Parts: sequence; C-alpha cells; structure tokens
Amino acid sequence: MSDQSKALPLSRTVAVIGSGAMGAGIAQVAAAAGYTVQLFDTRAEAVTQAIAGIAAMFDKLAAKGRMTADQARQASARLHPASSLAALAEAALVVEAIVENLDVKRKVFAELEGLVADDCIFASNTSSISITSIGAGLRLPQRLVGMHFFNPVPLMALVEVISGLASDAAVAACVYDTALVWGKNPVHTKSTPGFIVNRVARPYYAEALRLLNEQAADPATIDAILRESGGFRMGPFELMDLIGHDVNFAVTQSVFQAYFTDPRFTPSLIQQELVNAGFLGRKSARGFYHYGDNVAAPLALTETPAVLAPQVVQLFGAGPLVSALSARLEHLSLERHMAPGADQLLLQCGNARLYLTDGRSATQRASDNAHADTILIDLALDYSLATRVALTPADQCSSAAYAQILALLQAAGYAVSRLDDVPGMAVMRTVAMLANEAADTVNQGVCSAADADMAMQKGVNYPRGPLAWADAIGLPVIADVLAHLAAAYGEDRYRVSPLILRKTASGVPFHV
Repeated sequence: MSDQSKALPLSRTVAVIGSGAMGAGIAQVAAAAGYTVQLFDTRAEAVTQAIAGIAAMFDKLAAKGRMTADQARQASARLHPASSLAALAEAALVVEAIVENLDVKRKVFAELEGLVADDCIFASNTSSISITSIGAGLRLPQRLVGMHFFNPVPLMALVEVISGLASDAAVAACVYDTALVWGKNPVHTKSTPGFIVNRVARPYYAEALRLLNEQAADPATIDAILRESGGFRMGPFELMDLIGHDVNFAVTQSVFQAYFTDPRFTPSLIQQELVNAGFLGRKSARGFYHYGDNVAAPLALTETPAVLAPQVVQLFGAGPLVSALSARLEHLSLERHMAPGADQLLLQCGNARLYLTDGRSATQRASDNAHADTILIDLALDYSLATRVALTPADQCSSAAYAQILALLQAAGYAVSRLDDVPGMAVMRTVAMLANEAADTVNQGVCSAADADMAMQKGVNYPRGPLAWADAIGLPVIADVLAHLAAAYGEDRYRVSPLILRKTASGVPFHV
C-alpha cells in the first residue's frame, strides 16, 4: 500500500457503516466534497431516513447561499443506500461509525475483509477503542486506521487520524489527505488511550471538579471565570452537563484505567454521585444546573462594588495585566506610578499587594513573602479584553487591603469573583495542567506540538492551543505553577512533564 500517499481520487467510492448522527455526518461531508457515498446500516429504514435528512440539509445550505442549488442536487445524488455489507465490495474507503464495542467492530471489519479488495482502506470513527486492538484479528491490519470525527461532523473541523501498531503510514497519509479534501483539519496521532483530545481535555474537567470539591466557589462562578477570564467558550460544569455525566464520567474512568490508574486522570466522586443519582445534565433536566421551562440561568457570584477606590497606585513591570490596567485606568483621576518589576509584584495600593498566582495559595505566598496583605489574581487569556477576573486574599490579609485591590479592579471595568484560597486558582491551574498533558503527549510521541494545539482548538474550541498558551505565559512560569501545586497537594497528579522541564532549561519554546 506504499502508493497510497495522496487523497483518495474522487472517482473512488466511500462507504460509511452506521447511519446515526456520526455516520450521517460523515456521509454528508464526503458527498459534499464530491465523492460517491454508500451508506449502510442494519436497519434499512434508518439509512433511508439519514439520506433524506442529508438531502434536506443540502437544500438548507443552498437556501443560505453556502452552496448552489445545482451543487446541492449533485451532492444528494451521490448518496446511495447499501442493502448489505456485500454491496460495499467496490468501496475504496470504508468508514465505520457504529456502536463503541470492540467485539462488534472487529466482527464488521473481519466480514468486510472477505468482501472488498485488498487495497480498500478501513477507518474506524471510534472515540476511545484501541485501533491496534480493532485491527489485531484482520488479515491485513495495516489497512486500518482511526478516523475520529467530532460531533456535529459537518460543523466540527477536527479529524484525529489514528495509527495503530500495525497501521501503514501510507494509509494514514491517504486518510489525512482525504480529510483535507473533505474540508477538515486532520491531525496525526498514535493509538493511545484518549488519543489527543479526550486525553488532553481531562484536566479541564478534573481541575474544576477539584475546585468545587475544595469549595473554592460554586459551579456558576467557576464557569464564569473560565469563560470571561480564561476565554473558553463554555465553562467546565456547563460543558459536562451538555456532554452528559454518564458519558463524561465513563470516558474519565476509561482513560484512568487505561493508564493504569495514573493519578493525573483520577475520576471525581462528585461526578460519580451525579451519575448515581441519574442527574446526567441537560438530557435529564438536572446536572450541576437545573434545566427546563422557566428555569432561571444560574448567576456567578460577583463582588459588590467597593465603596471607595484608591487614589494612588504603584504599578510594577510591563506585563499583560499591568499594561491592561494602565490603559483601563487612564480615564480616572488616579495617581499612578510605574516602577521596575520585582518579586513578581504587579501593583500596590497602600499596604495591599497584588501578585499573579504561581500555584501557591495566597496564604502560603503571604507567609513566604512575610507580607500579610497579599492578594492573588488569576490568569486571563487577555486582560485587555477580559470582562471578569478572579481574586483570592491570604487568610492574613486585612479586609481593608482586599477592598483597595477590589475597588481598583472594579474601577478598571472588571467584574470580580472571589475564590476561596486554593493553590493555583482556576484559570492558571487549568491551563497549566492542559499544557502539561499536551506536553506529555508530545514527549511520548503521540503527536506533534502543532497537532496537539490544533486538536484542542478545532476539536473542543479552546481559545488557544495549550502549548502555544504555555509559550505565551512562559514555560518557567508553567513549571513553577505545577511544582507549587505538587508541593501543596503532595500528589504525583501535578508532576511536571519532562518536556516542559527540558524546554524550560533550554529556553526553547514549543513553537519556534
């Protein structure tokens, strides 16, 4: 199969097995790209319904001007029902999108091997099952790769092209290039538990659940901080409610077990209780939030306006927050002084000092610095655009000192949420752990740094690739945050990726 180095020719047929949401979506994008598509399902009526639904979608796209009426008609004409697996004998690429069950998938591919030509490529849309395991019983396991789409397939750009131990590199290259023709952003990955997205995304849920468990804030407040400060499209709790806790918890358990109970992937007792109760999220009308008619959206806890804003502020250095604050405060009659940065101090009002979180609690930071009136601010994707920031004062901090910093940030136009004093706060520890997991995928040869970042942006809509984000923050900062989290918790969960340590020592970022 060494000649399969380019996209599948448009003259060849693509077969899709499974006519559910994923299978129908795959058939739609393949037909729209110009391929003749055969759709098979054990339920003939499901195929008929899927093809009618795809044709209706093409008509809608034409009505919106996203394709011409002629293109819509031709794309629909390229869709053909298959009455049996035997009818797929002429297919050059077969994409399986059926139930997530290893034995069922193996059986389907084993039957296909006796029906199609030896140069027919097999692809599984599995989101969690080892490609190596699926292909182990095949006569030609080298013809099988993973082709993991994300739901909804026509809208989500990412495709993970997964190579098992026996997969032919030329086959993976052909599937990769074919995905490009289909208008997707493919990435290469090895067949390891969770592939890229389902592995690297685990900390987004895990750190939020730990924050909740430690009573740092309620779900609505943590969600608001991750959205309005971190720049994520959805907060972790609303996202888990959307996915379904049964699904999300099962994936976490699967990854945890697959990595031999690595503490980095430890499931949450809070989420287990939701599953036990049947509170699965939107589909059951209750998860972290309640859903239904006349149910008010939960509100984040926001600090009430401070009574008196400070008249004098000392700003240190020229980092992102200092620059954003300086610009946001220009309209105020406020005496501002600038000084070189020292000891990671961002600003001072009276005796109150504000620092960016570095993975230590504010209380520990105050003790280490021998300065009681210490307040920490969480990371933001872009302080000049953020609408909300999170603060946490040390236990030793006076209420008057905290009020000074609060008033200043409110005067700068930020809604402020107060977190209880947990190490690393919310956005910083989440981003550090996402970057750490992405770094390990690269370090272990699962994927490239560019593909890790692409996968998280295109697969789950992260505002920035975790490794590019780590580069922007500074790899020494990320390493310090993780080291401080590890010291605070005494857990291997927060061990620093060897690749982050190596790049910190060399001074070479992930993206040069």
